[in-house]
Amino acid sequence: MKEEKSRKRKRFKHVKSQNKHKPSPSNNATQIHKEPEPENPSSSKKPKSSSFLDKMRARLSGGHFRMLNEKLYTCTGEEALNYFKEDPSLFDMYHSGYQEQMSHWPEQPVNIIINWLKDRSSLVVADFGCGDARLAKNVKNKVFSFDLVSKDPSVIACDMSNTPLDASSVDVAVFCLSLMGTNFPSYLQEAHRVLKPNGWLLIAEVKSRFDPNTGGADPNKFSKAVTDLGFASMLKDFSNKMFILLYFRKKEKQSSKRKEIEWPELKPCLYKRR
Repeated sequence: MKEEKSRKRKRFKHVKSQNKHKPSPSNNATQIHKEPEPENPSSSKKPKSSSFLDKMRARLSGGHFRMLNEKLYTCTGEEALNYFKEDPSLFDMYHSGYQEQMSHWPEQPVNIIINWLKDRSSLVVADFGCGDARLAKNVKNKVFSFDLVSKDPSVIACDMSNTPLDASSVDVAVFCLSLMGTNFPSYLQEAHRVLKPNGWLLIAEVKSRFDPNTGGADPNKFSKAVTDLGFASMLKDFSNKMFILLYFRKKEKQSSKRKEIEWPELKPCLYKRR
């Protein structure tokens, strides 16, 4: 009997020790494996390969812009007109690069000219080298917009030294960063032809082009050449660090004697690779 009782006690202890190591139902609940939540597509990062391709496209686009920009500064207006006639898509490429460059400027010269015109809304304007016709779209004035290629019904494609305007037909001629080309004096001669007596000539140009210390033209020599053409200098604004603004008025009485004008060379505005 004693031996049987002893065997029963041993079996009971063995079962008890096994139950001791069994996980309880509550422990099992805490160990249930959760499936990972699906990623939100909108929060996922852009693949590195896509980012790299975007950078490469931007570099290629920037390279094409610099090439076109140099071309426009070192050829005549007529040559540039023919160049874009052969491939109008180059004009879009140029202006896309131009807008990217302008986005780094803290202030745009065209906005200053727009504000100047807002107090003179009755004046008729000729915008030489209008680009996307931003000036015309932001003033109440009647504006004739000229450029090498027309991507807008309001823009007239032409060589800026030979516009379809009648003589003495406009009150303001604007050149906003558009004195490009080796024959830029002929653009100013055309502006003189189409302006009425006492009409305004507004020129905005990159400041480095008029800095003699870095190979730019002497602004006083440039102003003298413009006055010899038949204008009076009204104001020189050098307050902006990126560009200068020059204001002239066409003289009411023009000299019958035309003298040889000494035009200073305007160096090309070449953009550095970023």
